[in-house]
Amino acid sequence: MAGVQDRVVVVTGAGGGLGREYALLLARHGARVVVNDLGGARDGTGSGNAMADAVVAEIRAEGGQAVASYDSVATEEGATGVIGTAVREYGAVHGVVNNAGILRDTSFAKMTVDQWEAVQRVHLFGGYHVTRAAWPHFREQGHGRVVMATSTSGLYGNFGQANYGAAKLGLVGLVNTLAVEGRRYNILANAVAPLARTRMSEDAAPAELLERLPAEFVAPVVAHLLTDECADTGTVLIAGGDRVQRVAYFASKGVTFTGTPSLRDVADRWSDITDMDGAAVGTNPLA
Repeated sequence: MAGVQDRVVVVTGAGGGLGREYALLLARHGARVVVNDLGGARDGTGSGNAMADAVVAEIRAEGGQAVASYDSVATEEGATGVIGTAVREYGAVHGVVNNAGILRDTSFAKMTVDQWEAVQRVHLFGGYHVTRAAWPHFREQGHGRVVMATSTSGLYGNFGQANYGAAKLGLVGLVNTLAVEGRRYNILANAVAPLARTRMSEDAAPAELLERLPAEFVAPVVAHLLTDECADTGTVLIAGGDRVQRVAYFASKGVTFTGTPSLRDVADRWSDITDMDGAAVGTNPLA
């Protein structure tokens, strides 16, 4: 088997934008796709079947295989329903793309608990719930692919998106551990921060910039991470416009102290501690 041919892939938030592009491309390459979308507004309110149904219809019109799911990824029950649809309709699940998302943007000073929690539930909890529901199937069959949608707002920060950024970087932390725990079972986990014009980003950047960021550019990158040929795990990528980049954490050479340093010792060596000249990709010293 090559690529994603005959693989069963769940794409959440696939009723439009990036998720739609992922679902369409995967189906064109022979995957059987579960098109999951709650059908709500950008802020997560409302629901409906039309968005997921429209993408399924597109895929089937092109001769591909797809089925719709309208479950919410924000709950354990909903995520169980999403994966259950894949297993019921196609007998297996081989990959998940955790793409579903909402926005509740506001400055941190004005952010309410509800605005914080609503975004965490869909992005971070959603990524956990869907992957957790698929994980036993991945382990049993000795194969699984997980792609998390992270964001440059999480990697680098962005005004008004403390809730979104925290959730998106949280998904990177989840990917790092899934990569470690999944390796022995041939389960690979990676993250992609897409730069694309969608309804989620329509007011996040100037229109002339967004015009140069078509959503379809990101789809081949996500699709590659779901293929049998991909061997990467624990990798974070930025994809958009005409560029695909890997992002990694680097650690400085640092300073070794003899014994517990004083406050003055730390202050005196601060420039050496933070000097990134000669830095190398960091690893977990406790692993």
